[in-house]
Amino acid sequence: MIFATSDDIPGTTITATHGLVYGNSVRARNIGRDIVAALRNIVGGEVPEYAQLMARSRQEALDRMTARAEEMGANAVTGLRFTTSMVMSGAAELLAYGTAVTVEEE
Repeated sequence: MIFATSDDIPGTTITATHGLVYGNSVRARNIGRDIVAALRNIVGGEVPEYAQLMARSRQEALDRMTARAEEMGANAVTGLRFTTSMVMSGAAELLAYGTAVTVEEE
């Protein structure tokens, strides 16, 4: 699967457009991570517990989007974007979306 944030992929031709494709992941914080994050907040710097949580969410959203694109017969996704939103206090959704396409090398 090829991913591109642009509307086309250099060196390829889009031969079919399959439509919107997306994948999401909703994650909640937990008390253990919150305590460690609060302690890190005192001294400053990156909070690796949350960085890892977001990385897992991003990968899960990409995997789900890829599965949907493959089900549609696509071999690439163009216009790839990520967005986040708060679902409830302490829980957030990470959404990956784009256009599922079939491309061929030129």
